[in-house]
Amino acid sequence: MTSLVARPTALPEPRCPVSGADPQRPPAPGSVDPAAAQEFLEQFQAETSPAITLERRLRQVAAEIERTGTYTHTLEELSFGARVAWRNSARCIGRLYWNSLRIRDRRHVSAPTDVAVECVEHLRDSTRGGAIRSTITIFAPDRPGERGPRIHNDQLVRYAGHRTPGGEVRGDGRYAAFTDTAVALGWERPTPPGRFDVLPLMISGPTGGPELFDVPRDAVLEVALSHPEHAWFADLRLRWHAVPAISNMPLEVGGVTYPAAPFNGWYLGTEIGARNLADADRYDLLPVVAERLGLDMTSERTMWRDRALVEMVRAVQHSFDEAGVTMADHHTESGRFLTHVAREEKAGRSCPADWSWIVPPVSGGLTPVYHRYYTEPDPDTRPAYLQPS
Repeated sequence: MTSLVARPTALPEPRCPVSGADPQRPPAPGSVDPAAAQEFLEQFQAETSPAITLERRLRQVAAEIERTGTYTHTLEELSFGARVAWRNSARCIGRLYWNSLRIRDRRHVSAPTDVAVECVEHLRDSTRGGAIRSTITIFAPDRPGERGPRIHNDQLVRYAGHRTPGGEVRGDGRYAAFTDTAVALGWERPTPPGRFDVLPLMISGPTGGPELFDVPRDAVLEVALSHPEHAWFADLRLRWHAVPAISNMPLEVGGVTYPAAPFNGWYLGTEIGARNLADADRYDLLPVVAERLGLDMTSERTMWRDRALVEMVRAVQHSFDEAGVTMADHHTESGRFLTHVAREEKAGRSCPADWSWIVPPVSGGLTPVYHRYYTEPDPDTRPAYLQPS
């Protein structure tokens, strides 16, 4: 097993704490709905073998909600809830592994500096030198009258989008606005601005506005991209980070909301090759690749985009494999997803799926997930990872 990357002694202090209240912060949350707590505890009892009876646990939770307005999950309940939230994630094709999610219980952590430290540790613990491990770090929950911490980045690692005087964007176009916000809060752009500059973490605590924290470079494993046949591809000097850690989706379990709960699986090759590097509002690299391939770009009917897209995905898959970094391919993962669906049906559960997310953006019709219907996702299903508000 690959050893962990060396750890730094400490995370840098926040670059620019923002004092005062955030006018965009919603009011503090209210009490937990006892019915939501009961529904979750009944599910937990039905699917596991807890040491305490359901009746006793329900009495404990009811008394705690009556006294404080909320309740505290046991570690077993929290772990079950986080894993089932993954199982319920209708947009995820990688749910076969839901029960192997590693839980980092950090519910005692709420200060932005401490949250940032643990986010970096999450990257280190989940990366493992390339043997990516599915991991979630769960921070302090919302409580009556007190909000938990928030991570404003949609992933722990994202690349900046720098606006140029000519109106173009150098880097990831989707994050130009986020980059502008970070700069307004005090982040200094690298000199010169690059195409793959890791953005700082933007974190809000229970009070006050967002604070910025640089992510240590040695906490971010990146893969330089090359092609198995075309040597010129390496000259493009493209790269991508190894761990897709989603960080702005609140986790809701049994009526309790954990607003900061970054979690990761591992990349599907098409996510990087057919979306991040190819989308017109991201890196928009298909024209560059097509030109290097010598393709006829005078008409859409030459299928130059399709041909360039396949070679881009090949390069990404090849590069991650050569680097020894975990990555799934869309054909294999499609088959594994149907295995997951069959297991869920055998267990007497439906498997909600959003077809537009499950079917890969390359060669969709060649994958088995394309040729069937799925249970429509129910937005009220819990436990769940919620869309950011």
